[in-house]
Amino acid sequence: MSYELNEKIKNLVPYEPIAGEFSIRLDANECTMGYSPEFMKTVDKIIHDLDFNRYPDPVCLKLRKSFADFYGIDFENVTVGNGSDELIFLIEAAFLEKGDRLLTVFPDFSMYEFYSSITENPCVKFYKNEDLNIDVDALIDRINSENISAVIFSNPCNPTGQGIEKSAAEKLVESVKALVVLDEAYMDFWSPENSLIKDVNNYDNLIVFRTASKALSSAALRLGFAVANKKISRALSAVKSPYNVNSISQAIGTELYKNKDFLNNRIKTIVQNTETLYNELVRISSSTENFKVYSTKTNFVFVKTASSKQLWEYLKTQSIAIRWMGEYIRITAGTDSEIKTVIKAIEEYLEIKNENS
Repeated sequence: MSYELNEKIKNLVPYEPIAGEFSIRLDANECTMGYSPEFMKTVDKIIHDLDFNRYPDPVCLKLRKSFADFYGIDFENVTVGNGSDELIFLIEAAFLEKGDRLLTVFPDFSMYEFYSSITENPCVKFYKNEDLNIDVDALIDRINSENISAVIFSNPCNPTGQGIEKSAAEKLVESVKALVVLDEAYMDFWSPENSLIKDVNNYDNLIVFRTASKALSSAALRLGFAVANKKISRALSAVKSPYNVNSISQAIGTELYKNKDFLNNRIKTIVQNTETLYNELVRISSSTENFKVYSTKTNFVFVKTASSKQLWEYLKTQSIAIRWMGEYIRITAGTDSEIKTVIKAIEEYLEIKNENS
């Protein structure tokens, strides 16, 4: 007798990022700027003083308090995950029962749907408008008419860069019985006024995500945060692994969120760089057919072009990595010099294309 993998996993392939070494990486929406030299001294001291023989704090108390203070919320509303991916999987596995249906808003972060296939919960797709925005009234109707148990989407959206304002998000949460998970991983780049992170105690069906991977230059730490009322937070804390966040990440994250001025200035710099990238791409689009640039509320720019794959391949030959997504490309806003380099490379590709057409 031989063991056979079950149907839901036997044809899966491991996640593999773009292969190769690149001088410029603008494919994963990471912050392209690292820690300051001063904060690196803090990191060195944290590592030197850490008790590596001890388990991490299972409730991440210091980190939760530091995170909560940064955003002006109650630490008891915060649960920390080993990246938001762990939290997505935990919520879909624990808050949904057999047969419960999850709704995702397409296009969006692909892992929402992937984890539902592992938990064996049917995933319903709600499609955005042609302009890549969400018709909230139609979404509410769909959730209620099809007996959806949970809905999850990113706001602002990865990969489109679009977002719904607070009033629309509130209307959604208030109009459905389903659990609503708002992934606000990119909200730091938009507007605090459009976040529901401070309003979770007003709702019995809301979870808001945040992350240290984007604005805070800390993708390596794998820190994700779920903010919800105390009832949901207790349940989420109960179903997670007891030592899910390692001690190094907890300690560095705790100190990181105390650096309010540095973090806020870093966010301003990223927003400014994103505006520069967007404006340069719009300039290119004004003289290029089939090159549509979408406005953005994130740290990247989304572009629709008939030459998406060819442009992606060309940039790789120039040691530049961006994200290819079918008929779209997604470009993270890098440093000033990185933006200049990628814009120059795109213009060079378009010149080559025109010469050969």
